[in-house]
Amino acid sequence: MKPFFLVILTLVATFAVTVPGHAWAAERHVVAVSYAPVLNTPDFAGSFGGAVRLDPCRGVRPVEFVALPGTLFTVHGELTRSGVKVLRVTTNDYPYPSKTGLFVDERFVKQASGPVTERSRKLPAREEIQKRLLSTLGKPYVWGGNVKDGVPLLRKYYPQGDPLSGVDCSGLLYEATDGFTPRNTSMLTSYGNPVAVAGLSAEAIAGRLEPLDLLVWKGHVMIVLDEESVIESRMGCGGKQSGVMMTPKLELLKGIMKTRRPVDRFPEGSAGDRTFVVRRWFPRAGG
Repeated sequence: MKPFFLVILTLVATFAVTVPGHAWAAERHVVAVSYAPVLNTPDFAGSFGGAVRLDPCRGVRPVEFVALPGTLFTVHGELTRSGVKVLRVTTNDYPYPSKTGLFVDERFVKQASGPVTERSRKLPAREEIQKRLLSTLGKPYVWGGNVKDGVPLLRKYYPQGDPLSGVDCSGLLYEATDGFTPRNTSMLTSYGNPVAVAGLSAEAIAGRLEPLDLLVWKGHVMIVLDEESVIESRMGCGGKQSGVMMTPKLELLKGIMKTRRPVDRFPEGSAGDRTFVVRRWFPRAGG
């Protein structure tokens, strides 16, 4: 007779193989077939059915990000909500904690076949990134958005809903780099290398900035476009200007430094509420 603990392990292993979708089931992977919105709720029908207006200023924020084609997901469960089959997933493309979990509409993905591989990441040339950034000027701010022209399958499956045509602040950079850069400002605060700016004036900092440097704090990121300008996607609440816009870099720095001071390393906790850092991440030629 098998020892009791071996009997239990055998039953668990059998259960894992024979009950697909259970938390103990053998690991299953799917791949995004197109742009795929990833939500923090399984209620896709409610979020995109047209009855709810996604509004970051009022806290209606179901969208975490839009996965790029080829993004690999690990499936941890499935459910049906309002007739829509939804998968609970995780992905290395968005490794940030979520209290409610991450969800994707099953119609936006397909079963992974062959060897399981992550989405290929290749950083575009500096000039191409600048060109893409410029192409977003005037696009609206969309919480969780990183596809300036919207998600085609949302228009197909949820024609009454928001197609997510626009970008948020880190989504602006994410789209321009083909998803090479982190999709969250909390990671961008330490991405690449620091530019020493602590204690400097706005004029001195402006003189140190190079194209594609990031001015960032936890909650917002701005991208140095060229020698003259900074580009950002701004969430304009309370009547403030919103969407993707450019500002002369010295003017922007003077505005930021009315409420924040420059530091060389972003501090933890509330100490970061009044600070910003400059990060240089794009590889230098020959370096």
